Amino acid sequence: MKYDFIVLGATGAQGRIASRDLLENGYSVLLCGRDKSRLHWLMKKYKKTGYAYIDIRDPKGMLEVIRRSGANVALNCIEGDWNDEVLKICIDANVHMIDLGSDIPMTKEQLKYDHELKRKGLTHITGCGSVPGIGNVMLKYINDDFDKVHYAEAGFAWDSNLKVFVVPFSIQSITEEFVTPADMVVHNKDVTIRPSDTVVRCYHKGVGREKCFNVGHHPETFTFYEFFKSKGITDVKFFAGFPDHSYDKIATMVELGFAGTEPIDYKGTKVIPVNFLTEMLKKLKIPDGYKEVENLWVYVKGSKDGKKKEVMMECLVQTLKGWEDAGSNIDTGMPASIMAQMIKKQVINEKGSFSPEFVVPPVPFFKELVKRKMHIYKNGKKIF
Repeated sequence: MKYDFIVLGATGAQGRIASRDLLENGYSVLLCGRDKSRLHWLMKKYKKTGYAYIDIRDPKGMLEVIRRSGANVALNCIEGDWNDEVLKICIDANVHMIDLGSDIPMTKEQLKYDHELKRKGLTHITGCGSVPGIGNVMLKYINDDFDKVHYAEAGFAWDSNLKVFVVPFSIQSITEEFVTPADMVVHNKDVTIRPSDTVVRCYHKGVGREKCFNVGHHPETFTFYEFFKSKGITDVKFFAGFPDHSYDKIATMVELGFAGTEPIDYKGTKVIPVNFLTEMLKKLKIPDGYKEVENLWVYVKGSKDGKKKEVMMECLVQTLKGWEDAGSNIDTGMPASIMAQMIKKQVINEKGSFSPEFVVPPVPFFKELVKRKMHIYKNGKKIF
């Protein structure tokens, strides 16, 4: 069978969300990963599916699976540490690709493939989820509101109706945000700071007041700067906001060493703590009636026609009926599906390697978000 899309890492949380969104839009999807059992319900409900085992540590085998799929667009939902390797495989397979993003060094490496992708007539977009993803497109939407820009920030904040711990997204990515020095641009210089030194309480629409702090591993501090460089931008920051009941649990895990990446010996077996934590938390059940709300924001300061101007863009995300097990994580998997579909339908037709603010048209993208109950606000007023 020839498939419309191939999803790499379909067995993970975001891979399942993106795959289901593609299937609900009528496409056929080859689901790829290492644990087929996590896809049984999806394959039973949606008939236009297939499964193939892949392991990124076997690039030749992965290349063969992509080629056999017949798909011309791949969604990479594998952990971001592998994004460069997956992109090389997709170029060899001659398919377009989107991914969920990674840190700044990895983003820079991927963008180096721009010339080769153009030569082969291929499109690659990195950071196609929430932030990066939705936030980048909101940035593009307000580009014409400014002649000059000196400050931009992006971030997320979320809360839940039940004050119990549920893994918000990849626990490895979360713990990295808590411990990795936060990247920012201050007065045109790259600066890092300990996230724990930046904790403040902030208010955000739909979420309320909670702990927010600067985090690393977000490419926006690089891509936003590049996007607004011609307008004189000097400062870029990224923020993460967690409710107390989640923040405190994650901070405790980090303090106890569960976020460690150095192997430890357990009865002759080498175990990486964060890998063990990831597998352990996969067994954590979401309580009945649990719902989340998330606010993704982009805030820009600058001027227009010589007058000072500030714009706050926000995307509010609620738990959808029928998607309760995904919570607000729909705002990562669904945008990836939307951008992949836009490439498939040639709504996005530029060739090369990009981050979303350079290539994704905001209006059709926002209209697709609204279909999924994700609404866009500008300075507090709903615009989509």
